[in-house]
Amino acid sequence: MIEGGCLCGGIRYRYDGSIEEVSICHCSQCRKAQGSAFAAVSPVATADFHILAGAELLREYRSSPDKIRVFCARCGSPIYSAKDDVPGVRRLRLGTVDTPFRCDNAFHIFTESKAPWWPEADDLPRYAQRKP
Repeated sequence: MIEGGCLCGGIRYRYDGSIEEVSICHCSQCRKAQGSAFAAVSPVATADFHILAGAELLREYRSSPDKIRVFCARCGSPIYSAKDDVPGVRRLRLGTVDTPFRCDNAFHIFTESKAPWWPEADDLPRYAQRKP
């Protein structure tokens, strides 16, 4: 079980599963949405993801025709994204996770869009676009 929440504590969630993949996305949308060099995300099953508190604080932004980004209206913390064509999966923003976990299946994607000021400082697999 994984628990987490937003910066202000208004939103709390639980995921009844484990983190099995860490995707470090360097695309320009993720960089802007996170305000950072990349976004660290993991796919989680929608049916196993539960908002425990603060559902009224969740806001959606349609960043592209088929994708929403969900965040806290009070503090702005990104919680997850979801694509219309994959309703059973949410992409959890791992910076909001409070439960310690370890995942050996980590990789970088959209590295051709990487912020030029961010060094490549690890030996994780890298993909110019999506992972094949």
